[in-house]
Amino acid sequence: MPSFREMTIQDYEQSLLLWTQIEGLVLSDADSKPNIESYLHRNKGFCFVCEKDDKIIGTILAGHDGRRGFIYHLAVNPNYRKQRIGHRLVEMSLSQLREIGMEKCHIFVLENNDVGHSFWTAAGWEKRNGFFVYSKTP
Repeated sequence: MPSFREMTIQDYEQSLLLWTQIEGLVLSDADSKPNIESYLHRNKGFCFVCEKDDKIIGTILAGHDGRRGFIYHLAVNPNYRKQRIGHRLVEMSLSQLREIGMEKCHIFVLENNDVGHSFWTAAGWEKRNGFFVYSKTP
């Protein structure tokens, strides 16, 4: 039976391996080990993993900017999907965000990520329209 716990930097290598296997999950330099370690430190208590037989089969990175929550890298090994692991990970993070007063949470889903769109829509999340995300390397 899968178990859930808070993510630590010791989970990085297994998490990274999982992330590279998930269609629609894009990695960048922001996903380096030092950057993830910093993210986990700043967002203690919001990021979780799901394990089975000592292997990470699900992850979620979540945090906030003081006004809104954000979710990144919700990933479930395709062999373990349809078991509500993703839903449980999301609820764990949302529960922690609610506890500190975050009333809204966002997730960015790539336009061509059909699996992601199906998951978030089925989970009752509202697709936002009317704005674009711009990025720039400082």
